[in-house]
Amino acid sequence: MISLRRRLFLILLAATGLIWLCAVAWISIGSRSELERVLDTRLQEAARMVHSLVMTGERMQGAPEMGPASILPSAAGGYERQLSCQIWSFDGRLLARSSGAPEAVLAGEREGFTDREVDGETWRVYTIVDPQKDVRVVVGDRIGLRDKLVRDLVAGLAAPALLAMPLLGLLIWWSLGRGLRPLNKAAEEIAAREGEDMRPVPPDGAPSEIQPLIGALNGLFAKVEAARAHERDVTAFAAHELRTPLAGLKTQAQVALAAGEAQVRENALRQIIVSVDRASRLVKQLLALARLDAGAAGAARETSIGALIRDIVAAVPHPPNVRTIIDPALGPLVRQLDPDTLSLVLRNLQENAVQNMTAGTIRWFAEGPDKLVIEDEGPGIPGEELGLVRQRFYRGRAVAGAGSGLGLAIADTAATRIGAHLDLANREDRAGLRAVVQLSP
Repeated sequence: MISLRRRLFLILLAATGLIWLCAVAWISIGSRSELERVLDTRLQEAARMVHSLVMTGERMQGAPEMGPASILPSAAGGYERQLSCQIWSFDGRLLARSSGAPEAVLAGEREGFTDREVDGETWRVYTIVDPQKDVRVVVGDRIGLRDKLVRDLVAGLAAPALLAMPLLGLLIWWSLGRGLRPLNKAAEEIAAREGEDMRPVPPDGAPSEIQPLIGALNGLFAKVEAARAHERDVTAFAAHELRTPLAGLKTQAQVALAAGEAQVRENALRQIIVSVDRASRLVKQLLALARLDAGAAGAARETSIGALIRDIVAAVPHPPNVRTIIDPALGPLVRQLDPDTLSLVLRNLQENAVQNMTAGTIRWFAEGPDKLVIEDEGPGIPGEELGLVRQRFYRGRAVAGAGSGLGLAIADTAATRIGAHLDLANREDRAGLRAVVQLSP
């Protein structure tokens, strides 16, 4: 996998090279346009200078051909820059030409600028027509020379760029190393830690671009530490809670074995059943809580609320003097949701009501299409504890020693998973608890 430093290096180097190429292309195009304008102006000036010499001399019509004459000297800089001049009579005779000028006609009879191909070369030509002297003055230069001048200019710009590119690359590589040093430092600090070390990474001195990453890591460390603390709490609580029924099982089994009377043996066996039920319920609650913590609710499907409540009431054991009444209006109530998660909500509310009652009635009914209500006739919950009973492993004074402190926590968590809301309040008409499950509309 390519490193971040190398990736940034390649991106910056490619971007710098592209900008440099664009600059060279822009300068090349602009220089060519400006160079052609300047050279065209020099052509005009040279043609007018030659014409002024013709105007001050004798009439040249019928004169013998003049010898070669150098109009412009060679330019400096190791580079031949040469203008070629021709003087033609109106009857088509070449009266004079400069050295290096071709004998073929450079231009036609039209005055001004023209481009013409002579002996396989393209020429840029400026012509002055003088009717008084019956001559045409033609001054031109090769387009190839102009192109060479532009190429030399571009090469002069590109050569330093090519020579400076390695130095620029080294500078970019060094700068990236300096810029990424805080990130490397944070990575080294995390790598050097022990697996149990979840202290936050100090963001002091870190650039603003790295601080969100450090903040996210610190948040992750906090979540992992909270999850580990929760696991430790669950393990410790399970070990503590299971110790009591297991010890009771052993004690009652020993009593049953040692008992000589049938009545004592029967009572010991009944206590064994109670301890098994208590341990079984605790294990089921812990498994349900673990399943809820593992992820969201399952797939939603059409669920009969009344049928689900009837199944739950039938499955939960009741004391002899406790009964549950289900409002018949719940029978046709059907909703689109996950029945397994909803079952966790309703089952734990039913078990909570049964566990905290020795006698009385539990009622299930609906208030509108989205509100399920369960009311019991137990002791209720002290007002100052209503906001605490949703916490895991919290057992209030009213139920001390009677439960595990997980039932209402599981019901609240499961309701949240399916988008519902659980409200708890003491009944106003009499003693007891009123729990409302507000389903999402």
